[in-house]
Amino acid sequence: MNIAAGHILVLRFSAMGDVAMTVPVIKELLQQHPNLRITYVSRPGFAAFFNGIERLTFVPADFKATYKGVTGSYQLFKKLTELCKYDAVANLHNNLRSNIIQALFQFAGVKGRRIDKDRAAKKRLTRFPNKVLKQLTPTTERYAEVFRQLGLSLTLFHQLVKQDLSSEAISNFEAKSGHWVGIAPFAQHQGKIYPLGRMEQVVQILNQAGIKLFIFGGLAEEKAVADDWEEKYQHVTSMVKRIGLQQELELIARLDLMVAMDSAGMHMASMQGVPVVSVWGATHHFAGFLGYGQSEANIVADSIECRPCSVYGNKPCFRDDYACLYNIAPQTIANRVLAKLKEL
Repeated sequence: MNIAAGHILVLRFSAMGDVAMTVPVIKELLQQHPNLRITYVSRPGFAAFFNGIERLTFVPADFKATYKGVTGSYQLFKKLTELCKYDAVANLHNNLRSNIIQALFQFAGVKGRRIDKDRAAKKRLTRFPNKVLKQLTPTTERYAEVFRQLGLSLTLFHQLVKQDLSSEAISNFEAKSGHWVGIAPFAQHQGKIYPLGRMEQVVQILNQAGIKLFIFGGLAEEKAVADDWEEKYQHVTSMVKRIGLQQELELIARLDLMVAMDSAGMHMASMQGVPVVSVWGATHHFAGFLGYGQSEANIVADSIECRPCSVYGNKPCFRDDYACLYNIAPQTIANRVLAKLKEL
């Protein structure tokens, strides 16, 4: 059959930023193939990423309870086969769970392809000494290549596309005046987090400039930091644990700019077509994780020779000082934000 008029099962279970990165790719794919249908399987908490995407069905999979372990993977396979008949499986995760499910479909006669993460090249990029510091294939292109291998043409344009909001969504927030800037200062690993004391200095500078600032995060300890900044600074509003993911995405779509680490905040802004001033520490955009459509000109990073030392920022700093982050002055980040706002 013509795969472009078929039904593709897409697997990508985590992490939040990685799932968010798939969204622009999926949208481009569906736009370029108007008869294609997609069933997307991921964790329940990511469902809002896919709201409103025509010809896409989101299937939530709770891997901590319902689909736990190898037995759970088989149970998920059985559920998926009961829901629909698929023409191919696009494995955008390539971990044990997604590979088991892909293999089960393969045995059932459904072809599949999986993402090539090229771990060897990433190891060369992050080793020290003898680092090979060169741009690797963007992760979004690695996602796209899976669909190409299944027989679907796909061109990624790597442009920010501003997302339209309904009048109802706009009415959920205050009337906008002046510049609105989001700040997502948190990340899963320390090697990605600009020291919060210094990020507060960035907040202070931008607050003094009269810019409306929204702080994004998710954990209880992040809420404590964001609430403290809200109390201290006139133009700061903490959004941590105050709204759900859908409303968070709607608010991000109204921003003029986001300041984020190499983390989910950057990719959520990219989904909504919002430019990002991204701050990088132990990681590097050469590994392929720059937000979709984002400009390298908006990257703030230090050029210390041991950087990057990690693909995901999860390795302890062998210097024990995280100089890659501490070498960045708060004023440098603030200046980049102010300069970008003047361009808009």
